[in-house]
Parts: sequence; C-alpha cells; structure tokens
Amino acid sequence: MEMKSVTRSLRILEAVAHHQPVTVGELTKLFGLPKSTVQRTLVSLNEAGWLRANRKDTTRWEIGARVLAVRPAALQGSSLFAAAREPMIRLRDALNETIHLSVPDALQCMVVVDRVDCAHAVRTYYAIGDTSPLHATATGRAILAHLPPADVDELVAHRLERYSDATPVDPAELRAELKRVRTDGYALNRNQYRPDVCAIAAPVLDEDGTPLASVAVSMPDSRYDADRLPEWGRLVADTASGISDRRLGA
Repeated sequence: MEMKSVTRSLRILEAVAHHQPVTVGELTKLFGLPKSTVQRTLVSLNEAGWLRANRKDTTRWEIGARVLAVRPAALQGSSLFAAAREPMIRLRDALNETIHLSVPDALQCMVVVDRVDCAHAVRTYYAIGDTSPLHATATGRAILAHLPPADVDELVAHRLERYSDATPVDPAELRAELKRVRTDGYALNRNQYRPDVCAIAAPVLDEDGTPLASVAVSMPDSRYDADRLPEWGRLVADTASGISDRRLGA
C-alpha cells in the first residue's frame, strides 16, 4: 500500500510538471482518482516543497523550484537555462568571479540552479540546489524589487531572520533597499547573509516584467571594491537583460 502511494505521488508530480498550472479537478479527471485523494497528495507534495500553488491563481498547482535541487539538469531543456548559460560565461570571463543563476521558490527562498566558477584559488562557492532567503541576499532582493507590493507585504508580515549585523530585517529598511534596487538596476549584498561574502545581482524578467530568476556575481569581501560597484552593477544588469532578451527571442 505504501509503495502504491509513493507511485501515485510521483505520477501526480509528473502530471503537474507536464500540465502546470493545473487544478485538482483536472488531475482528478486525468487519473480517475477521488478528488480527496488527489488533494491530499498535492498538499503532501506542497508541504515537502515539491509543489506550490500558482501565485496568480491559487487553485492551480505547479512544481516548486526546489525540484531543481534534486535534478538541476531538468532545467537544461528550458528557455531560461539555454538563454542564461553563454551570458553567464561571458560575465565570468569579464570579472573572473563566480557567477550563479537562482530562481525563486515563491517567497520561501532562492534556489541556485546554475553556476560558472572563476579561476581564483580562493572564491565563493554555491552548490547547485543551495537555498537562501530573499530578504538577506542580492539575488533575493533583485526578485523582491520587481514583485507586487502585496508580495513584499506578505514577506515582511513574518519576522525576518537576521544573519548578520548588516541584514535588513526592518520592513521600512527593506522597502527602501528595494527602491534602490529598482533605481540602480541591481542589488548589492555585502556580508548580509554569509560573512565575508559579497554579491551583486540583477533580475531576469519575463515579457510582462515578472521576475523569473536572478543572475549574480559573488566574491570574497577581500576582493570587493566599492569604487567599481557601478561598473560591476552595470555588467550584471546588462547580463540579466541579455538573458531576458535571448529567452524571448529578441
């Protein structure tokens, strides 16, 4: 019975991935199962981080970005991965620092889905599948800056965790930082999440301005140069914009 339940859960997960965003009713018809059974399975997969409710229509389900932590190669067939890889390599070559691509798992976290390493012996490292909070990171704030205000309100309604003395945990402080991100076109994280780690990130936007991902350069604090921030920020923002254009076939 337990194996049958696992098999059913996997089949429903695959169906959601194929038909997303999909309703409980559509899955019920597809599998010929009781609606209550499908609903229980969806809730269980959601609690485990495999599925999430669609943000525009919460009656519909879609896969969560956490799936990528188990099988990042699944991204390789997507327009996002295909569009991002070459620009990330060019950015790495220009800066000789680690470049990574992260996607949001709703408001829960950012998930690293691709990385291009630099040649330095001492460098920052993010494993594929690593997660990080939105408010404390450049990748996360690049996303938050382009989400509807209601989403930011939802995030700050919960206590924001402090990871260092520099982490923005005050709602007003965070909102002011997001305004700067929109103005500058990039977000900066200097020791706000991991000690002695800096990052500059910019959002990859969909055709309607929805943030799909963040591309970032990260480096040890010892190699961060505040005087070069405008230059580095422009390079990262241009890379993110180029990924958006490539993904949309511009």
